[in-house]
Amino acid sequence: MDKSMVKAIILIGGPQKGTRFRPLSLDTPKPLFPVAGLPMIQHHIEACTRINNLKEIIILGYYPTNDLAQFVSEMNQKYKILIRYLQEFTPLGTAGGMYHFRDQVRSGNPSGFFVIHGDVCSDFPLSQMLEFHEKRPGALITVLGTEATKQQSVYYGCLVCAKETSEITHYVEKPSTFVSTLINCGVYFCSIDIFQIMADVFKKKEEAFYNGENGYGSENGCSGSMQLEKEVLQPLSGTGKSFVYQITDWWSQLKSAGSAIYANRHYLQVYRNKHPERLAKSKENQVNIIGDVYIHPSATVHPSAILGPNVSISAFATVGPGVRIRESIVLQEAVIADHSLILYSIVGRGTKVGEWTRVEGTPCDPNPNKPFAKMDNLPLFNSSGKLNPSITVLGCSVTVPSEVILLNSIVLPYKDLTRSFKNEIIL
Repeated sequence: MDKSMVKAIILIGGPQKGTRFRPLSLDTPKPLFPVAGLPMIQHHIEACTRINNLKEIIILGYYPTNDLAQFVSEMNQKYKILIRYLQEFTPLGTAGGMYHFRDQVRSGNPSGFFVIHGDVCSDFPLSQMLEFHEKRPGALITVLGTEATKQQSVYYGCLVCAKETSEITHYVEKPSTFVSTLINCGVYFCSIDIFQIMADVFKKKEEAFYNGENGYGSENGCSGSMQLEKEVLQPLSGTGKSFVYQITDWWSQLKSAGSAIYANRHYLQVYRNKHPERLAKSKENQVNIIGDVYIHPSATVHPSAILGPNVSISAFATVGPGVRIRESIVLQEAVIADHSLILYSIVGRGTKVGEWTRVEGTPCDPNPNKPFAKMDNLPLFNSSGKLNPSITVLGCSVTVPSEVILLNSIVLPYKDLTRSFKNEIIL
């Protein structure tokens, strides 16, 4: 048994979560939504495979097994590493699932394991994080952290740490008032002994449940639900067993469609250094490329089209003559007809956009030169009842006629539009 061997757990939740990602998650499980040409959690898997002595990747959630079976099989074949999906019988929280499957996690006697939330996006410096953790004897958990603004920080878990040692001295999950600009990125490395801490938490919750104490109903009592942040990390703060590994590189959450556009942009930037072969290039008699663009090999793009910067074209999509696409994602089998314009938008699977049509969003876009951005805190509607500035999202199998304008609108699947729309949700 190799004491230096580690594992990784990717937490993906289930279909009841991620409602802000609709309508994109209505036909595709959110973890499999393509960003920069790859399913969202494939970026996590790819980062995990770069870790030395990684034995296994466990995907943990409560999606039906059949929803992920084909994807998991493809990942096993592609990366030649054991990847499994373990389905929770009910939502168990960020720690309850891994505690429920603790025997599978501990199998093979790993020294520890990574825990990565499936909706975070980053360049994932996992090897550096592991090295940082191993240099701190007695550490049970290391948290990936980054700096946010004072206004942004209250929407996240806030960390206070000792500058000299990086020890976490205080932690509050989504505080009501300002605590710190250092926030939790939703990526952890845990020593295997952390399961003893989880066992103690579980035992207390179970005893409270059977004793009929207030606040311990079936949803968080003996059902096994447990939150890593509030019930494990927070009590460990100030004990000398929790630390933060701080980064200044790009990090974001992928909660809404608007954040998908932002994540797409930055994953494409990551490709420049790590996977330049994935980026399309302008060549004679081929499509005109500006900046970073991904085009799936099976997609058809007319040579007179202009794509970029920051565009992803998925499998079997068709882009016609004279089309201009910028800061957008075009999903599988979508068709963009001649001379149409797509800006800050997501075009759903199988959707057809007619000729000379303009599909445009005006996102609340952060400074692209800063590594951190928060794009999910605006309410859906402003005080006048109009949609807040956002990207335009076309659900799957939508038909948009020629010569219309769609601005800052969300269109649910299977709609046949007949006119222009502005700042509307088309049900």
